[in-house]
Amino acid sequence: MKLKLYSNNTRFAPSPTGHMHLGHVFSALFSYEAAKKLGGKFILRIEDIDTQRSGKVFEESIYEDLEWLKIKYSKDIRHQSKHMDDYTGAIKELQKLDMVYPCFCSRSDIKAEIMRAGNAPHEEESPIYPGTCRRLSKEERIEKLSIENNFAWRLNIRAASKKLGGLVWNDLRLGKHTVPVGTIGDVVLARKDVPTSYHLSATLDDHIQRIGLVTRGEDLVSSTHIHKIIQVLLELKSPIYLHHPLILDSKGIRLSKRTRAQTVKSLKASGLKKDDVIDLFGKENMLALLNLIK
Repeated sequence: MKLKLYSNNTRFAPSPTGHMHLGHVFSALFSYEAAKKLGGKFILRIEDIDTQRSGKVFEESIYEDLEWLKIKYSKDIRHQSKHMDDYTGAIKELQKLDMVYPCFCSRSDIKAEIMRAGNAPHEEESPIYPGTCRRLSKEERIEKLSIENNFAWRLNIRAASKKLGGLVWNDLRLGKHTVPVGTIGDVVLARKDVPTSYHLSATLDDHIQRIGLVTRGEDLVSSTHIHKIIQVLLELKSPIYLHHPLILDSKGIRLSKRTRAQTVKSLKASGLKKDDVIDLFGKENMLALLNLIK
């Protein structure tokens, strides 16, 4: 069955907080080959809302690596840091819909309340927010907003679930998913000092840039649940998704900047060519995934 996409565009959206590694290579090449197969544009987006960790040297490294990989992209590159007004506007719209509320809790506040409730969070996981500030009265919120300098805007998942009901989305590889609104929690969509989050900016940008097919690692499936909610609430275009397998190291650990995975820069320095790097994750694996796009 032929895919029914509202657009044939795909995208690669790295954060310039470190050098690209083999996992980035797979993701970029797969998205690029998907765009060619569909006859659409391959769009590069720089997700640099984390201004403290983002660096120009890492951004330049992304361009160099893509050129070395012979990946051609649209020269109209969107830097998220230059479009904060778009994200502020989206938050204001969600405020009008009464789908977000200000949260004044620190991370330690959240953990303390969960502990009191007898549900200790795992240290390696983000605890589900218990809704402390959701229960504030209108008057209490106004008073806190007048004196607090640090707060976040949280999605009111209870209000959203009442409005949306059962929400379902499909993945070309992983199949049908029902959004588990009861276990998502009231995620942070923006902060006072940074008026967006990964969830809000990525979802809004996919709409603005007319991304019809989103290809990304399967570790982001849970994020897609949140993105679907935002799309419906803000009446945004909804792409089709394909979450691909992650590239793992010899110990079975996901490649990441945090684990200091070997970078493309170091692979090039060791004398490897493009085809040698592709062989590291297996060209046949990418071709099998591309066959899902018809």
